[in-house]
Amino acid sequence: MNNQSFFLQPFASTKQLLDLKIVGKIVRNDNQLAIEYTLLGDLKEVAITPPSARPSRKHELWQDTCFEFFLGIKDSPKYWEFNLSPAGHWNVYRFDGYRQGMQEEAALIKLPFIVQQQADSLELTLDFDLDKILPVEQALEVAIATVIKDRDGEVTYWALTHQGAEADFHRRDSFIMKL
Repeated sequence: MNNQSFFLQPFASTKQLLDLKIVGKIVRNDNQLAIEYTLLGDLKEVAITPPSARPSRKHELWQDTCFEFFLGIKDSPKYWEFNLSPAGHWNVYRFDGYRQGMQEEAALIKLPFIVQQQADSLELTLDFDLDKILPVEQALEVAIATVIKDRDGEVTYWALTHQGAEADFHRRDSFIMKL
C-alpha cells in the first residue's frame, strides 16, 4: 500500500489570495485508488456549486471550483486528467502526450465520490478501481491540483508544485508523486 499526504500551494499571483488551505492524502492499494481533499478556511468567499440531485459527466468543470488530479504512466507521455466538482459532476480525459490527443476516457462510465461541507471545511473523497484503465503493476506519476473560484469570479490555481511561468497542471515535471 502506498499512502501519501499532500499540501497544495497557490500559484504565485499579484492579487490577494483567500485565506485557504488545501490538504489531503492519496492511497494506492493494489489497483484501488483513494484520494481525499480537504479545503479549509473562510469558505463564504469561495464559489462552491451546490450538490446536484443528478451528478453527471460534464465538460469544462475547471472553469469553477474543481478538484483535479493527473495520473501519468511512468516512462510514457500518456496521462489522465480527473476533474471533480463539489456539485458531484465529474470527467476523466485521456491524453497521448502533453495536452495532445485529449479524449474522454470511455472506460469509466461513472465516478461516484463523496462531498461533505461544513462552514469552514469542504471534504471530497473518491475511491475507485484503476483496473479499467491500468494494470495493477503499472507505476504511476501523480499531480494533484485544485482550481478555486472566489465569489467575485477570480480564479486561483493550487498544485503540489508549479514548474512554469504560467499555472499549468499538465506539465509532466509537476507529476511529482509516485504510486
